[in-house]
Amino acid sequence: MILQILAVTAGLGLAISGLGLGVLWMLRGRSIGMVLAVVAVITVSATLAGVVAITIEMVIEGRSRDIVLTVVAVGGMVGLGVSTVVARRVVAASRKLVAAVEAVPPSLAFTPPSGPLPAELSTISQALDQAYERLREGRERERALEGARRELVAWVSHDLRTPLAGMRAMVEALEDGVVTDDATVRRYHNQIRVEVDRLSHMVEDLFELSRIHAGALRLSPSRIGLGDLVADALAGVEALAKAKGVRLSGDAQPALPVYADAAELGRAVRNLVVNAIRHTPEDGTVVVRAVAGDRTARLSVADCCGGIPEDDLPRVFDVAFRGEAARTPGPDGGAGLGLAIARGIVEAHQGAIAVVNEGAGCRFDIVLPLSEPAA
Repeated sequence: MILQILAVTAGLGLAISGLGLGVLWMLRGRSIGMVLAVVAVITVSATLAGVVAITIEMVIEGRSRDIVLTVVAVGGMVGLGVSTVVARRVVAASRKLVAAVEAVPPSLAFTPPSGPLPAELSTISQALDQAYERLREGRERERALEGARRELVAWVSHDLRTPLAGMRAMVEALEDGVVTDDATVRRYHNQIRVEVDRLSHMVEDLFELSRIHAGALRLSPSRIGLGDLVADALAGVEALAKAKGVRLSGDAQPALPVYADAAELGRAVRNLVVNAIRHTPEDGTVVVRAVAGDRTARLSVADCCGGIPEDDLPRVFDVAFRGEAARTPGPDGGAGLGLAIARGIVEAHQGAIAVVNEGAGCRFDIVLPLSEPAA
């Protein structure tokens, strides 16, 4: 008897469940409230079918049958009512979430719906809040980058116009025969060559910076030693330091391997050292050190520039920042792009760069992850 009852109820349950799944598949794009109502109807129908089949099989008649069927019907109605209430609450919560998304202002400030939400909708609300926060940060970065580009165009056009005007005047003087003595002609030629070299460096810096901003900087990383990088950087700027009367000092701990593009990272270090030499007075010292930290390597460049005003420290790595009111650079001045390029290269290596005032000047720090020993 028990096996027969189990077979009948299981068969009816499977049949109704299959029919219900078909209905749910047809309603898969409809409201979640309707889906919950269908689920409740399927459950109640399967229960009623089983009870009716059992009642008939057990030949229950009269008052007993009426009581069983009444209890089951009332239970089904209660279940359907509860599922309807739950469905309406879920639908109301989802509509509140949709209304909150539709009410997002142009500033992308998302305000989560008030009141408690079901766990899943609460998770979606938190994810939306985080997504809008990232969108706001991206828009702010885009605006800052666009402002920096406009400022860069204005400043670089000034830096290009000034030497070009000077070279044009010297060329016209040579062409018109205004300058004829050999000493002045040689001086003009030498000055034109210096300006051409400076403009070439400026164009190269602009190209490098544009690649960094466009995310087109392609690195070819390999396992290199920071000690060798420091030695190469100091060797490359030795002539500039001698001409300025600045002493160079290098100190690197042995076995400081990093996984980096030697050419690009070397350029970043040279930019820092050149910047330090330019702002260090005659008979000053520029010190370059490389030390190991906790799973990181720190390369620092310290100078004797007299320090940077605290208000200017956050702007040191901005495009075209020189820390001075005069826009026209000196004979050894750059376009103000070296530190911005250094920051872009270091960040492309998953590192960090910072500057602090220290002693008679300031110190620039590059922090990079140490390369793990080769397996």
